[in-house]
Order: sequence, then C-alpha cells, then structure tokens
Amino acid sequence: EALGLFTGIGLSEAKARETLRNGALSALLRRAVLQARSALGPALDKATGTLLYNTAARLKDPKHLGFLVGYIVRRQILTDLQLSAALEYVRSHPVEPLDVADFERACGVGVCITPEQIEEAVEAVISKHRAELLAERYHFNMGLLMGEARNRLQWADGKTIKNEVDLQVLHLLGPKTEADLEKKPKVAKARLAPVEKQKVAVVQNGDMGTETQSLLEQLRGEALKFHKPGENYKTEGYVVTPNTMALLKQHLAITGGQVRTRFPPEPNGILHIGHAKAINFNFGYAKANGGVCFLRYDDTNPEKEEEKYFTAIREMVEWLGYQPYAVTHASDYFDQLYTWALELIRRGQAYVCHQKVEEIKGHNPPPSPWRNRPVEESLLLFEDMRKGKFGEGEATLRMKLVMEDGKMDPVAYRVKFTPHHRTGDKWCIYPTYDYTHCLCDSIEHITHSLCTKEFQARRSSYFWLCNALDVYCPVQWEYGRLNLLYTVVSKRKIIRLVETGAVRDWDDPRLFTLTALRRRGFPPEAINNFCARVGVLDRMGQGRWMHPLASVVTGGCSQVGVTVAQATMEPHLLEACAREVLNEQAPRAMAVLEPLKVTITNFPAPKTLEVLVPNFPADESRGFHKVPFHQTIYIEETDFREEADKGYKRLAPGQPVGLRHAGYIITVQNVIKDISGRVIELEVTCTKSDVAEKPKAFIHWVSEPLACEVRLYERLFLHKNPEDPSEVPGGFLSDLNPDSLRVVHSALVDSSVYSARPFDKFQFERLGYFSVDPDSEGGKMVFNRTVTLKEDPGKA
Repeated sequence: EALGLFTGIGLSEAKARETLRNGALSALLRRAVLQARSALGPALDKATGTLLYNTAARLKDPKHLGFLVGYIVRRQILTDLQLSAALEYVRSHPVEPLDVADFERACGVGVCITPEQIEEAVEAVISKHRAELLAERYHFNMGLLMGEARNRLQWADGKTIKNEVDLQVLHLLGPKTEADLEKKPKVAKARLAPVEKQKVAVVQNGDMGTETQSLLEQLRGEALKFHKPGENYKTEGYVVTPNTMALLKQHLAITGGQVRTRFPPEPNGILHIGHAKAINFNFGYAKANGGVCFLRYDDTNPEKEEEKYFTAIREMVEWLGYQPYAVTHASDYFDQLYTWALELIRRGQAYVCHQKVEEIKGHNPPPSPWRNRPVEESLLLFEDMRKGKFGEGEATLRMKLVMEDGKMDPVAYRVKFTPHHRTGDKWCIYPTYDYTHCLCDSIEHITHSLCTKEFQARRSSYFWLCNALDVYCPVQWEYGRLNLLYTVVSKRKIIRLVETGAVRDWDDPRLFTLTALRRRGFPPEAINNFCARVGVLDRMGQGRWMHPLASVVTGGCSQVGVTVAQATMEPHLLEACAREVLNEQAPRAMAVLEPLKVTITNFPAPKTLEVLVPNFPADESRGFHKVPFHQTIYIEETDFREEADKGYKRLAPGQPVGLRHAGYIITVQNVIKDISGRVIELEVTCTKSDVAEKPKAFIHWVSEPLACEVRLYERLFLHKNPEDPSEVPGGFLSDLNPDSLRVVHSALVDSSVYSARPFDKFQFERLGYFSVDPDSEGGKMVFNRTVTLKEDPGKA
C-alpha cells in the first residue's frame, strides 16, 4: 500500500523502496500524501508530489507537517524556493502559534509574478551587461544573468526566467556561430612552488598563520554549520519549551550575541595530547568567531584533586597560546547548584535513593523502589544528606530521566566526607558531572558546549535538566576524540607507569602528556598545527564533518568525508609537524654524541681561531654565532672508517672530508689505537677548501666544546595498541620497549649553546632537533632529542 502511495506521487519504484527503508521519512511522507489526497483526490501531479517528498525529507519538527501540506494542496506554496523559505521559517519560529501573516510574507504566498515583470527584469540585467555580452557572446557566463534576474524577482519561477534569458540573448546575439561553439580556452593557473604546495593547516600561538586551512579557518563562521548565538532552537534535537524564546532573549541581552565556549578539565591529572585538541577547538572556535572561552575546573571530586594539577592545566593552556576569558570552578556555583537541586525535588524531578553503587551500575539496573517517594520526604532526606546524617554510599539524589544510552535516573549528588580544596568542610555532598556540567554552562551563558563524542549519551540529560529547571539551555556539540598509537593517556595507567619505574613522572618525554611533550621539545605551534591537520569534528546524530587533511583510523563503518569514530593518529604525524616548526625556529649548533679526537698537525694559526656559523644556513640574514676552531677537534666516531666501502663518502685514509663552516678540508695522516685495537685518535692535515679539490662530504665537528648529556628517545611501547588484549595479551606493562631511552653521558656540544635555558631548542647539525632539559645544572647541560631530522621510514 505504501509503495503504491509513493509511486503515485511520481517517485520511481527504486526511490520508493529506498524511502520505505527509512522508517521516520516514510511515516511522514505517508501522512503528507494521505492529507493531500483527502483534499485533492487520489491523483496527485508530479510537482505536488515533489513538494510533498521534500517537505517530509527536510522538515525538522514533524508537528508542522500538516500546516505546510495545507499550503501545498491549496496551491499557495508552488515552488521549491517557497518551500525552502517555509521550512526555514518554521525552524526559526519554534514556539506556537505561528504568525500566519508573517509566515506568508516570508514565503511569498499570494505573490504573483507576471510574464511582463520577468521580461522587464531580464531586459534590465542584459542592458547592464550588454558590452560584455557583445564582446564574449555565448562564452559569457549566462548564470550571472540568471542570478541577477532572480535577485530582482525573488519568487519568480526559475525555468521561466531561464527561458526569457535564452530568448533575449538570442535576440541580441543571433544564432550561435562556429566560433561560439568552440570551447573557451582555459586560463592557465599559476603553478605553486613545491614548498607552497606543502603548506597546510598552520596556527601559530593560537593566531591564524599565512598558510591555507588553518585551524581558525576551519572553525570560523559557517565552516562547521554550528548555530548562531541565540538560535539554539535551530539545532536538531534541541528541546523547545514555552519559556525557551524568553530565556534566549535574556541570554542575548547578557552576552550581546557573543560566542562563548569553555574548556572544563578535571583537576585530577595532567593534560595529554587529546586535551590539546579540546583546548584548540574550544579556545579556537571562540577566537575564530570573535568570542571568549572560559577555563572552568570541574572540581566536584575532592578526593582526587591536587593544587599541582590546577597550576599545570592553566600553564599548559597558556603554553599553547591561549588566554582564558575567565578562570572559574564548578565549586564557585555550589550554593546555586544546591538551590536548584531543591527546586528539582519540589518539581517532582528528583528523589533521594538508597540503592548501593553496585546495584545501579550498568545499563539494566533494577528500578529504584524509592523513585516515587513523596516530594517532602525527599526534601527532608536531602537536607539530612547535606548535614552528614548519611554515610558514604547510603544515599544519593537521582534525577528522573532515561538517558540516550538507556541509563536510568543518573545520580545528581552523592555523599563524600572529604574536605574540598576551595570550600573546606562546608559540604559533605558533591554534585556529579551529569548534574553540574550543563548547569555551569547555563550560569556562564555558554553558547557552544563542545565535548568529545563519548558524551553524546549525556546530551539528552543536558537538555532535560536545563529545561526541567527553566534555565537557559546551551547546545552541546560533539567532536571525534583524538588518540595516538603506541601510547597510553589514561591517568590510572600513567600512574602505574610512574609507580613501576617505567617512566620518571607525568612529564617523562616518552609520554604524550602536554608537560612531557614540552619537556621533550615539541613547540606549542607544532601541537596546534597537528590539531588543525586532524581537525575532525563530529556532530553525532546530525551532519558530520572531517577536515580533508585528516589521516584517521576509525572503528566501524565510514564514508569519504565522514568520521563515525574517534581519530587515532600515528605519532610520526605529530613529529612531522614538529620538524616543520623547528626547522624555522631552532638555530643550528654542532654536537658530537660519540666523540673521536682529531689533531690537526699543521693547524694554520698559533692560537684558537673563531669561525662564524649561520644560525639558519638557508637564511643568513637571521644572524651568526661564533665557535672556536682549535688544532684539536672532535668528530663522530661513525664519520671515520679505516676502510672506505663503496658508497661511503666520509673520512677514511686516502679520502678527505670538509669541516662544515670552517673552510678547511682534512686528510688522515695517522690512526692511533688503544691496546685493544680501538681507534682513539686521528692525526690529520688541513688544507683551505678554496685551493683543494672538493671532497665527497662535509661533516660536523666541535672544538673546545662543552660536555653534555644527551637523551635519545624512542617509542615507549612496542605495539600500536598496548591496551588491546588481542594485541598485547599480557597487558600494557608487558609491552614496554626496552630501548625507549638511551642516555649518552659524554656527548660534546659547541660553546654557542652555553647560555641556553631549559626548553630552548636547537638543531644539532646532521643529528636532529634537541631541547634543553630542566635537569641541566652544575655546569653540565642535558639535552632531549625531540625528533630526528628526517622521518624514519620504518615508523611511518
């Protein structure tokens, strides 16, 4: 019956069957067709059928279906243009009753465009472009004429305008000639230089850089299809109540239409790379759209919170280049949250429950026997909870709702006899995330509550709670979480790594906490750029967007341009971002990890010379530094061989090499070995490079160097997913890479780095990028290798 109903309005049988597979769409379309047939009879023309189908497919709120179908069957909405205006009107006016006169004005109901009006409008447009038309003839962009004519007559039929344009152009130009039929030659586009082609997604210190598709460009304006401030009701799934429009009006009066976001971390651990994405999206979206972002600590669990975490979180936010509009705490609002909890009970939407934690865990717990207890009883018991008359686990306050994941009656308050770091022992009951989060967003008039997609199941409770209390309700938007392979970021697991001695602390450079990445030498710009490149935003249950540069591994099914799961990235992509930034930021220096002494027997001066070395060899305008050049120098052991194999180009007997920046070429004269036969020193002679034959290679060296320690890092884990039992049956602690850290205790570095401070960064020529570690003290510097100069093909 339904199949015949749908083919009867002009759908092909294949399209009709496809429609039937969508239960919601087919139900709406069936209602629309039956309503139309009751008014017009069983035979509906295809134009009417198309309008009915588009109404059912595009209507967000089914309660307006009958209203719109009525206009279609009365021939008051005749075109898709009118229908689009009608759909937008009902979406923008969620509170009934609709103003019919205003609706009809907005949709062009009753507007009659005569053929004479169309003729006059087209004449005016062609007159405006007459000179270009005569010059370009049929190669002129006729779509421009169509668009301008339609702008003059908003409700005119598009086909009629096109026919009139074609007729008047023919009258002006005459029939097409052979020249008109030839394809218009394409204008050659300027080719990008190789470096320009590689420019992608760069944000520097939170500010938009010059390169294309920066994070701020991704987040600006309409790029994400987010609602505008005050237009929360246009978001699919947003619940509209009789008070919604008045609350939104008050909200706009307070914010002035400004975008407001928040970054709400729990102060019970150190931020990791996933948080960097959250920071960039929350602060970045606000900044890109002229708004503000709050840093709000979700300090509702005093047992696990420490002051060092509060400090470290703010430090990392600012390190990434962002300044909070305000720093707030959930505890700032404890009094208001308690008052609202009492009101929730009075409205019959919350109750005190005595089920144990174990009883209400999971998705199918037994219903609470106290769900329907009298309001006055719950008010008295909740007051007893506040006064400490119940022990921990003996009573909770629960909200009366079923969440999207099937969880029933989430807990709003629980008893905890733990002093709070800010409120002391004023409270022995503390609100949960499910209760606190949306209400703090409401208090701060957040416009866009951006969170990772695991919070999708909490969206229904978010809307429900705000509406149950008749307070301003923001919109929650979810995006795909960012994970990295070969690591763990769970607070519990990082603590285990620290306790077992696998890593030193939360800032061990082998971890991917933000403090660890900073200590290893990753610049904040590199982390921001990485977040821009994997800019995956996911509005679950609605449209989904994925930045085209994202390289993602997803669970479940996916389509081109659609992410249905969290993004899991290879660490080498983050390392590539670091190389790009460090190549521009890190001045060059020379260091030797495994020193081999070299004595120049014919050194050209009686004392030490000074050699000028460019800080950035590719751009000498950025300055120079001086390094000493003495008759004793040190080179890498690996830069010398007693026998030069085929393809080997560095130093060997009979095979000289150049010394980088020195202007000299050295030739081996004598090889000195210790008693075991190991080479411990070379005696060489030197020749000015401008009078000698060009050598096959130039090597780095140091003279009168500083002793230093160098720490070389590799991946902490051997497998991509150390937490996956199918990949690592023995658990993540069994997957530790024994070679994740190699310490070089007797490395040498040139004296130009003497005044460097912790976190200063250098490129050690031919070795990689290195950062000064905070352990540097007592005259001995410590360097962490951030990344090698080039990506290891085995890690890609």
